[in-house]
Amino acid sequence: MGSLIGNEGLLRYSCVAMNSRINNLRVASFGEIASPAKVLKQAKITKKAMDTVLKAREEIQNILDGKDARKIIIVGPCSIHDAKAALEYAEKLNALRKKVEDKFVIVMRAYLEKPRTTIGWKGFIYDPYLDDTYSLGEGVILARKLLIQINDMGLPTATEVLGPITIQYYSDLICWSAIGARTAESQTHRELSSGLSMPVGFKNGTEGNVDVAVNAILSAEAPHSFLGMDDEGKVSVVETTGNPYGHIILRGGVSGPNYSANDVARTVNFCKKAGVKSRIIIDCSHANSEKDFRNQARVWDNVMSQIKNGSENIVGIMLESNLFEGNQKIGGGWGELKYGVSVTDSCISWEETKKIILEAAKNL
Repeated sequence: MGSLIGNEGLLRYSCVAMNSRINNLRVASFGEIASPAKVLKQAKITKKAMDTVLKAREEIQNILDGKDARKIIIVGPCSIHDAKAALEYAEKLNALRKKVEDKFVIVMRAYLEKPRTTIGWKGFIYDPYLDDTYSLGEGVILARKLLIQINDMGLPTATEVLGPITIQYYSDLICWSAIGARTAESQTHRELSSGLSMPVGFKNGTEGNVDVAVNAILSAEAPHSFLGMDDEGKVSVVETTGNPYGHIILRGGVSGPNYSANDVARTVNFCKKAGVKSRIIIDCSHANSEKDFRNQARVWDNVMSQIKNGSENIVGIMLESNLFEGNQKIGGGWGELKYGVSVTDSCISWEETKKIILEAAKNL
């Protein structure tokens, strides 16, 4: 393989080899990392956390099956970058969850990987110290410990599945997951979703087209065989049984928002023609808010009005929320960051989040 290089606890191998003139020409090194099985043993899930995950998955599946009339609310930071702030947010959200659990199943957004349009910070798992060191070996441990603490409160967590390998380090702590607009068309993510243990929401394409999500649902429902990695870190042929709990997330697109009653009706008709259950979650952010976090409340009110007026196809709603509103650039690192403010997409504040959720619970 080449020479051994020590770097931040990882074993990194330089790409000096007999065939280096024709292979790995643009790879600087390979870094060994502990297998998912070893990391799961190092940061073990607690019984309380396991109970939280199992209960939330069952509740969400019952909502998707039409057995539970409550609605799913997936709410929290656009991405987690500070464990302390995330835990403070979780404590507040958990207290709110208990007040409205007769109307809503509340799940905290715990997004640990971030898709980038070009380049930028890739998320807590990849760069937990926000210093471009990409301490993945520590990131997967820190992420697991954080998720265990949140689930230990009784508050379930949701995430976006970005990397087909990284999710194996913490999927046992996730009760709901999303496949983003950029990756819903990816065969890799559709195959992966067919084997995930939790319900999966597929976002409509970046253009706003729902056929991408519908095709993803159909693909994920089917069994697949593909090349992957097992819990011990060995390259394996993965065979899945299919995931019956795929559903659509409407998040708007280049053509504009798609959360209105007419948009929902069109989506329902499209699902019926494709033979897919019309179980819809609406994202109040992204193109639906026209990329302005201050518009999330307007989208929320519209969707809640649809639900109050009898829409049975809308099963949930998503909000990007943090302790404080807005966002900030990472810039010079921790020394310049405001506590509880997003470093990726802008979020509404906790106070606004609490207000609109309590009002919705009261009015439904």
